[in-house]
Amino acid sequence: MAQRALADAMKLMANAMAQEAVSRTADRVAQEARRGGEDELRLERFMNNKPPIFKGGYDPDGAQTWLEGIERIFGAMRCQ
Repeated sequence: MAQRALADAMKLMANAMAQEAVSRTADRVAQEARRGGEDELRLERFMNNKPPIFKGGYDPDGAQTWLEGIERIFGAMRCQ
């Protein structure tokens, strides 16, 4: 009788632990989905600021101007 009660208690505990694991996983997936949406909104805000385009090649002054433009947008978006 005691062994049966112990087995039932262990089974209940195992089920509770499994449900907790499933719940944590679902919460983590939902949180990651929300974060992905936030990232997309940040990118959209960044692109709405019409960031400068660096054409490449050897152009130190152009690179510096490009970098300053990007930093200005990051500052406005408070991305420090």
